[in-house]
Amino acid sequence: MSPLPPAYAWIDDVIASGESPRTLIEGRRRFGVAEVPGDRDNPQILAWARELGVEADYVRDEISWCGLFMGIVVERAGWRPVERLLAARSWLRFGQAADRPSLGDILVFWRGLKSGWQGHVGLYVGEDATAFHVLGGNQGDRVCIARLARRRLLGARRPKWRVAQPQGVKPVRLLAAGKLSENEA
Repeated sequence: MSPLPPAYAWIDDVIASGESPRTLIEGRRRFGVAEVPGDRDNPQILAWARELGVEADYVRDEISWCGLFMGIVVERAGWRPVERLLAARSWLRFGQAADRPSLGDILVFWRGLKSGWQGHVGLYVGEDATAFHVLGGNQGDRVCIARLARRRLLGARRPKWRVAQPQGVKPVRLLAAGKLSENEA
């Protein structure tokens, strides 16, 4: 497992405390997974597509894979992914709406045009005044944490908990550091 940047090292402490959502645990396990440049593909990313039954639609790691990342995170965390999981905006139908995004929630953003079909999906790890800090796949061709403009948020979704929600599911205020992502593909 790749180390987190120092500004996000606290995530490992939250996970170790046992109070983090399972989505965060599963997303963290995949931190650092990256596309293979050129004509080759990362076999791990292609294995996710096989595990989720979308290998016919996902044949190269250069195809947008933020939804694939979210699918494997949700599946391994014990929930059923949405239909058409490769389409980022499909994740607006997952779980239940979260009025106030919190740690481990699924965030769906628009790309291109707000009214268009393109999107991006990732996990909330925090926020600052202008951006959400998102753990996601296909952010600069890898699983990493990026800052996405708050104005691009289409919706926040939270798993329906079978038992009590972990105490770690709460909003997290962070410093605004690093560039703002405008296009995650």
